[in-house]
Amino acid sequence: MKVGFIGIGQMGSGMAANLLKAGHTVTVYNRNPEKTKPLAGKGASVAAKPSEAFHGDAVFTMLTDDEAVTSIALGKDGIVESLAGGAVHISSSTISVALAERLAEAHARRGQLFVSAPVFGRPEVAAAGQLSVVAGGTDEAIDRARPFLEAISLKLFVISQAPKDANLVKLSGNFLIACVIESLGEAMALVAKAGLNRRQYLEILTSTLFNAPIYNTYGTLIAEERFHPAGFAAPLGQKDIRLALMAAENLGVPLPIGSLLRDRFIRLIANGGSSLDWAAIGSMAAADAGIEPFAGRLRSGPG
Repeated sequence: MKVGFIGIGQMGSGMAANLLKAGHTVTVYNRNPEKTKPLAGKGASVAAKPSEAFHGDAVFTMLTDDEAVTSIALGKDGIVESLAGGAVHISSSTISVALAERLAEAHARRGQLFVSAPVFGRPEVAAAGQLSVVAGGTDEAIDRARPFLEAISLKLFVISQAPKDANLVKLSGNFLIACVIESLGEAMALVAKAGLNRRQYLEILTSTLFNAPIYNTYGTLIAEERFHPAGFAAPLGQKDIRLALMAAENLGVPLPIGSLLRDRFIRLIANGGSSLDWAAIGSMAAADAGIEPFAGRLRSGPG
């Protein structure tokens, strides 16, 4: 089938490549056309403007934030204006619950289908086609999107008829990941200040109490202070925590740790950490404890 793909960043490039691998005809668009060249070499068509990617059976958006998705989907000559009736917009961007609801309503008025399908997994997982996808949409929309979603994923979870519910699950999941990063950072600062080896400590944790990929992945990044280049940049983490807090406020749910995480990201970015991986908040406890070398780098930025 024919599918457009808007947003060829670290995640989108792997997702689009797996759509090609599955045999779909893929048209890609990115503001920086240089990023589309590897996909063109694999058989993708490159659109000169976004609207050229809106005329197939489906179009993916994998963009950074609400503003970018709103511009592409709801702006002049955007997806809502251009998508054929019965075609499906698959939004894999991590966006607000409110925007997902707005997109669902806009597409329904035009006789188009809409699926929120945010993903869990870092860029290397996207490239391997091993993402976990959380999808929300009507039965018809999910059926239309399923071949595309299965091409990019190891697991597909269909959770609701309402697209916005998938976005809430994604935001809550990213909130939990950030909680793990913060708690790992605090625990590692505690043992490191006593002179113990953080890598050995992580091995103990992941071999006993916390034998889970999320602890191994982010624990390793923290223990090795490997935050550059970023697999998921700190400003994106800040954005996701902000959206989680917004959703929680609207539902009347206190998130005390979410407020702490928000402040962690603000401090990290204000001190030159905007190009670092979001796992860098896990070294801020060590900086608070006066443990070098990251405390110095936090003030001066990566170098």
